[in-house]
Amino acid sequence: MKRLREFWTRHADAEEQLRAWYKVIEKAEWQSFADVRAVYRTVDRVGECYVFNIKGNNYRLIAKISRDWTVVLVCTVLTHREYDNEPWKDRCRCYPE
Repeated sequence: MKRLREFWTRHADAEEQLRAWYKVIEKAEWQSFADVRAVYRTVDRVGECYVFNIKGNNYRLIAKISRDWTVVLVCTVLTHREYDNEPWKDRCRCYPE
């Protein structure tokens, strides 16, 4: 939750949707990517990371999900511009070395 709070401190308009996302994640009992997609239609998988659109695609939440689908780790939350311009794939280690 810390990374989410840090982000909405700078981007207050994202707070409500980030809180809602977190609430869903806390209760999720996923067993596959299809289960994630059933809840978040626009989620994309990039390597080992999952990219969630937040607030109408204004923001991107990058997360990793454990192999057994029980743990979701927030790597970072970015503005759309940061997502397009930053090397987040390396920073979040979306691809195994």
